[in-house]
Amino acid sequence: MQLPMTATALEILKTVFGYDAFRGPQARIVEHVLAGNNAFVLMPTGGGKSLCYQIPAIVRPGMGVVVSPLLALMADQVAALRQAGVRAASLNSDLSFDDRRTLWHDIRTGTLDLLYVAPETLLRPDVLELLDGVKLSLIAIDEAHCLSQWGHDFRPSYRQLDAVVSRFAGTPRMALTATADEPTRAEILSHLAIDETDAFIAGFDRPNIRYAIEEKDNPRAQLKEFLKRYGGESGIVYCLSKRKTEETAAWLQGLGYDALAYHAGMDKAAREANQMRFQHGEAVIMVATVAFGMGIDKPDVRFVAHIDLPGSIEAYYQETGRAGRDGLPSDTLMLYGYDDIALRSRFIEESEAPDQRKRMERQKLDALLGLAETASCRRQVLLSYFGDHCEPCGNCDTCAEPPRLFDGAIAAQKALSCIYRTGERFGQAYVVDVLLGVENERISQFGHDRISTFGIGTEHDNRTWRAILRQMIALRLIDVDLTGHGGLSIAPAGREFLRDKPELMLRVAAPSRARRGKVAGSTAQPAVSDGDQDLFQALRRKRTEIARLQNVPPYVIFHDKTLIELAAARPASRAEMANVPGVGEAKLDRYGPAFLAVIAEHV
Repeated sequence: MQLPMTATALEILKTVFGYDAFRGPQARIVEHVLAGNNAFVLMPTGGGKSLCYQIPAIVRPGMGVVVSPLLALMADQVAALRQAGVRAASLNSDLSFDDRRTLWHDIRTGTLDLLYVAPETLLRPDVLELLDGVKLSLIAIDEAHCLSQWGHDFRPSYRQLDAVVSRFAGTPRMALTATADEPTRAEILSHLAIDETDAFIAGFDRPNIRYAIEEKDNPRAQLKEFLKRYGGESGIVYCLSKRKTEETAAWLQGLGYDALAYHAGMDKAAREANQMRFQHGEAVIMVATVAFGMGIDKPDVRFVAHIDLPGSIEAYYQETGRAGRDGLPSDTLMLYGYDDIALRSRFIEESEAPDQRKRMERQKLDALLGLAETASCRRQVLLSYFGDHCEPCGNCDTCAEPPRLFDGAIAAQKALSCIYRTGERFGQAYVVDVLLGVENERISQFGHDRISTFGIGTEHDNRTWRAILRQMIALRLIDVDLTGHGGLSIAPAGREFLRDKPELMLRVAAPSRARRGKVAGSTAQPAVSDGDQDLFQALRRKRTEIARLQNVPPYVIFHDKTLIELAAARPASRAEMANVPGVGEAKLDRYGPAFLAVIAEHV
């Protein structure tokens, strides 16, 4: 898109992207980079990070280079920019010889605004030599947390990007991420030689996302209940294993959902086909391992569910952050239990990582369990992990239905005593059976029906005892034998507890599949009003029709948020439609008549 050099950033924001004003710190960041400065940008997913480098790349002389981790993400972003009239392309291994030759010609002749490239491609000698002779407006490193060796998504190729620091010293550098705790932020700044005064921290809060965490009871029944409100919507269900991914997808298909599986063990072509269907569909559920998700740019993911414990708070934040990128209300659910804690702990202990890494991973697991077991606002606990804060949000399960607490000191003493008297070698289920006085062959065989702790816990039921033991493991009062069969033993902190007998406030176990309330307290755009629902659905159908003809995801035509605005405003002319957020000049020229016709039919 040829733009006069006098075009201002605000003009481009309106004419190209269709917005009247910048949000949050966007204006300061854009102005900072336009002046030729480096920038580190931490902004929550959906907060508008992309505009922070796209607009300076268009305004400044030369071509912007954007480092991105995945081909799928690059393809989506390039498609969306081209729809808006921006001259964008990606350099990748999938290009044919002719396409590659044409692209290199465009790079040399300065006819591109933005070039997207994977770190491995950028660092190739022939690519670096090509760029040496090109005027660059900026170099933006997206998903910059991938360069941190302590991060949950470390990628060695990102670590090598310090090569661009000296090679393109006079070109503004940007590092952008939505997920970085304080140590990771410091590592990014140091590695890319970006000064702390060039850092813009916009916070981590995603107020449109509702957080809910439940103890595993019947995971399929809990997931089925959660999905009831999401007919016709897209979402992601995360599983820990490849097998569970495939089995859960098949089960959801049996319930009538358009569900797909995705994991690293699948054939590459099948994996890419499923990702394409998810990106292009409007009611597709992706059931996946963590192999899926990095760089997913789909804005209308309405829910993310974890039916197994994720790896860390960083992983949980990033994975749940794939919901509601368009700012509309979205839901999350995480299920976890004793087996998840034991399995995640075993992963840490059995890894070949150095002791320092293992210690950090244990601390991260403890922080995640703290989030799961908290009785206070989940958003406050989540944000505090990243050094951010908020008032009680009103938009999480603990705010909507605050859990009851009880002094579990006596229960904990009974549990520890039972673990001790059974030899500190049996698992959770066996210990609970002894506490409840269950008479069975195995307990009789070991003679544990004759010990003093047999039947001393009948004041609690099986579910409550499981919750008590799980919380005691999270508090490091109990250790789990990770190399054996999950046997419980008393941890050093548990022995101190037995000696000192302090108060111990524990959560009361929630009723099975506790009813979750509706999303409340969100500052996101409201859902479609009843009076606009028919028009909104008609606009969605038109968008799908156009997207299929062009073989692009529907959201690169218009986001749901823009369709909601169109349904509410009901513009009758091109001039009126131009005032709707998200409608730039190129899209107005290309799609205005079609969408105005749909609106006219419904008015």
